[in-house]
Amino acid sequence: MWDLKQLQEDPSVGVSGAPSENNIMQWNTVIFGPEGTPFGDVYADGSICLDILQNPWSPTYDVFSILTSIQSLLDEPNPNSPASSQAAQLHQENKREYEKRVSAVVEQSWNDSR
Repeated sequence: MWDLKQLQEDPSVGVSGAPSENNIMQWNTVIFGPEGTPFGDVYADGSICLDILQNPWSPTYDVFSILTSIQSLLDEPNPNSPASSQAAQLHQENKREYEKRVSAVVEQSWNDSR
């Protein structure tokens, strides 16, 4: 409940979430990418590669810190630990094309989620 209260008190950070109706351990979230990045809209697929999600759970991680960590990853992807090796290679070799493709995927995921 503390996590939910924290998210409700500061909606301006671009992340929101709440537990599902049937299971308080399962959350539905929306993360808006930082403006000026290819993720400047909702990415509905949810596929990510983030260290804190790979490690065993720790009470130092609250929902807010996880969501804002994911949001930060959207602005500064780590090509050394990619979820997609093709995307990482494109990011390093042709950032403009990378951003173009990411924007297309984001737009498509937004359309699919409606």
